[in-house]
Amino acid sequence: MITALEEFSLNAWAALQTVHYDGWVLRFANGYTKRANSINPIHASSIPLDEKIRFCEEIYKSRQLPVVFKLTPHVYPEMLDEELSARGFQKSPSSTSVQTLKLDFSDFHLPLQAELEESLSSAWLNAVCHMNGVAEENRETLRQILLNVVPRHCFLSLKFDDRIVACGMGVLQSEFLGLFDIVTDPAFRNRGYGRQVVEGLLAWGQQNQAKQAYLQVELHNTVALHLYSSLGFKEQYQYWYRSKP
Repeated sequence: MITALEEFSLNAWAALQTVHYDGWVLRFANGYTKRANSINPIHASSIPLDEKIRFCEEIYKSRQLPVVFKLTPHVYPEMLDEELSARGFQKSPSSTSVQTLKLDFSDFHLPLQAELEESLSSAWLNAVCHMNGVAEENRETLRQILLNVVPRHCFLSLKFDDRIVACGMGVLQSEFLGLFDIVTDPAFRNRGYGRQVVEGLLAWGQQNQAKQAYLQVELHNTVALHLYSSLGFKEQYQYWYRSKP
């Protein structure tokens, strides 16, 4: 399950460039987000670890990017986390919970005021950049990341007085629906908009034969954790990052 969900999420949040190296997936996206600029050791390896780490350090440093590993309980080699720690790679302060929900026990509905598109619009992109505080120099990179998503996907937004106040993205692959960029305008939080976005995306997934949903939520985000728990999401595993200062 871990490997499958990691592969789904790699496809759902597309890097601009990717290098496959002896079972490891190296991703590059101009430094915007760790997910799109990290080393993912998700498949079996054969090259000696010293050589692999040296290769990764050289290629990321040549692109003036930090050397960041994304780690799960199921990596290759198994002792990689301990090895990286011994080499001075520091663990991120907060881990991320990967959670799933079976979609055959509930019927979700698209909110009446929801707008759902299957191609990226400037309005949706501008709204998510505003609500997530995306710096101006990163907006084009984010646009390219979203345009590079290959599996079928949708963009949902909720409006209040013609203003987008909440939005999110769903990516469908192999009957698994991934939820990404669920965000509500700070001025409109605690009004149920986030829940409506999630339920709307789950409804779209059910309409398109999704059997399970998955998402990633940082453990310090207690509000989101409470929302997803109330909808029935259950943690499958956690991932974390290690990088050199």
